[in-house]
Amino acid sequence: MEINNVTYSYDHKKNHLDGVNAEIELGKITTIIGPNGCGKSTLLGVISNNYIPHQGQVILQGKKLAKYKSKELAKKVAVVHQQNSAPADMTVERLISYGRLPYKSMFSSTSSKDTEAIEWALNQTNLGSKRNVMIEALSGGERQRVWIAMTLAQSTPYLFLDEPTTYLDIYYQYEILELIKRLNVELGLTIVMVLHDINQAIRYSDTIIAMKDGKIVTKGKPEQIITDKLMKEVYGVDVLIKEDEKTGLYTIPVGI
Repeated sequence: MEINNVTYSYDHKKNHLDGVNAEIELGKITTIIGPNGCGKSTLLGVISNNYIPHQGQVILQGKKLAKYKSKELAKKVAVVHQQNSAPADMTVERLISYGRLPYKSMFSSTSSKDTEAIEWALNQTNLGSKRNVMIEALSGGERQRVWIAMTLAQSTPYLFLDEPTTYLDIYYQYEILELIKRLNVELGLTIVMVLHDINQAIRYSDTIIAMKDGKIVTKGKPEQIITDKLMKEVYGVDVLIKEDEKTGLYTIPVGI
C-alpha cells in the first residue's frame, strides 16, 4: 500500500493530514504513534477509505483506493474501530458471521465456505466455547477478540486496528497484542494499528510511523527511530531509553 501526498481536513480550515507520504510494507506490523489530535486515526480512516483525501491518493495493490467498489475493498481490508457496538442480545457466533457479508448476495444463504471461515475465526481467537454467549456477557478483552474474529472471517490480507487496547486492563491489552502478533506471524496478515503506549508499539511493531500536527515526523524500525530526541520532539516529554535482554527497547518518562 502506498500513501502519496495525502491531505485531509474535516472542516476545510485546518489540515488534519498535511501532505502525508508513506508505504505500508506487506506482511509486516506497522504502528502509528503520536500525541492526541496528531492525525493517527485520521490517517487510518483514509487508508481504509472511510475518509476521502482532498489531495493525493492511496494505492492498494496497484489500484487507487477510490476505484474499489465497497465489496471488493471489503475483501482486501478489514477494520476494527476504536469504539464498536452490537445489539446486547447478539451472540458471539452471530456477530462473527457478519464478516462474511462481502461474499454474499442479498438473498444468498450461508455457504460451506462461510461456515468454515466462521469456525476458523472462532478457533483463531479461542472463542469456540463462547460461540453461543451474548456479547453483553463478555469481558472487555473477550469483546475485542470477537471484533477481531469478525474481521478474520472477512478473509482479508490487510487488518487495520484503531487503538485496539483502549479501555482494556493491562492483562487484556497484552492478550490482544499477542493475538495480533500471532496473526501476523502465522497468517502473514499485513497489520496497521494505532497505539498510544510507546513501549507496546516498540515491542509489537516491525515499523513505527511517528506523527505530529498532521505530518509524519519519521518512519522506521523501532530500534532505529525511537530516541529521546524524537520523544521530546513528538510528545514534548523527556524520556530515558533503556534496553532489556528479554523485552528489548523501552522508554521511561522522566519529565517535561
